[in-house]
Amino acid sequence: MGNNAPLPAFGALAGLKVIDLSRVLGGPYCGQILADHGAQVIKVEPPAGDETRAWGPPFADDGTAAYYNGLNRNKRDIVIDLSKPEGREIVLKLLADADVLIENFKIGTLERWGIGYEQTLRERFPRLIHCRVSGFGADGPLGGAPGYDAVAQALGGLMSVNGTPDTGPLRVGVPVVDITTGLSAVIGVLLAVIERQRSGRGQFVEATLYDTAVSLLHPQSANWLQSGQTPRLSGNAHSNIVPYDKLPTRTCEVFLGIGNNGQWEKLCEFLGHPDMASEPRFATNAERFRHRDELRALLEAQLQEVDGEQLCRDLLAAGIPAGAVRAIPQVLTDLHTLHRDMVVQVEGVPGIGIPVKLSRTPGRAHSAPPRFGQHTRELLTEHGYGAATIDALIARGSIVEHVAK
Repeated sequence: MGNNAPLPAFGALAGLKVIDLSRVLGGPYCGQILADHGAQVIKVEPPAGDETRAWGPPFADDGTAAYYNGLNRNKRDIVIDLSKPEGREIVLKLLADADVLIENFKIGTLERWGIGYEQTLRERFPRLIHCRVSGFGADGPLGGAPGYDAVAQALGGLMSVNGTPDTGPLRVGVPVVDITTGLSAVIGVLLAVIERQRSGRGQFVEATLYDTAVSLLHPQSANWLQSGQTPRLSGNAHSNIVPYDKLPTRTCEVFLGIGNNGQWEKLCEFLGHPDMASEPRFATNAERFRHRDELRALLEAQLQEVDGEQLCRDLLAAGIPAGAVRAIPQVLTDLHTLHRDMVVQVEGVPGIGIPVKLSRTPGRAHSAPPRFGQHTRELLTEHGYGAATIDALIARGSIVEHVAK
């Protein structure tokens, strides 16, 4: 099905109309998840475009960065200059029958344009759910400050528990705060949709990078709140469980995730040292934690001649959590990844699949990420604008439409 075809009715969110004014990661990721599950998502870009269109290499054949394509499938795209009054009027027209607005403008921007939630939108559109993704929220000592994933990782404490004493604090290698903030925004929107079924009223939903970063600190935060002892950098080792760590083998590094004494006993038996499980130093997790350096040395010695990939397959078959440390190409070509439909291709654009599977109303990747302004004319026509009016808006620079090359 081409991008210019009407969006199909499918999924748990069929019939939900979402106006996505957001750019970069957290907001667009929220919009994509809603779109994957059937919501009609209209992406509104400024004339300068979503900056992630240029966040490459790599780039697709049409010049769009892979970064943008990974966050914006299943949407239609319209380009509107919101700094112009008639541009804001177009957005208000789009919102007339919308269920959800997603935005991540610098706090105060919508108010300056006269379309803030408390200022205008709540009264004009009482059923609208307004979801704002921001760095720190609007108030408090950091209220209104700009937010980026790495900054939130630093200020929110995640870097302080990621790394080793040799490396010092490290940023998590993926934008985990941005992504999780997008997930929090999805949860907030769905909670508000459910509540609206009772009250008939929309509400303001906020997801911030800072709050999300702090929420990700478990179990270190719980440990500090209970003990008052500052968590230390522990590398790949768990702060509470042993052995729960990365270990070398003859062929590759592996991660052992031994979460209870039963799994520990199975591991010892599997390695040919069943007596080690009942040894006083290692019989309980508390004792294993106390003697973790000694235990690690013993395990390293036992694993040094082992094929790591085969080891992990055998351990998993025996009910023992373990996994070889793999690179991205290995993961995205793995038979289980493909079996789970976690790599998809839509209209020639590859992407990651939908992680939440619903039995009756499954999500679907049905249309490629839209080109800049691809649906401007189509969407305005659907919302009552005539051809002459659209041409005049284009001439004045209030909107931009995609011109096929």
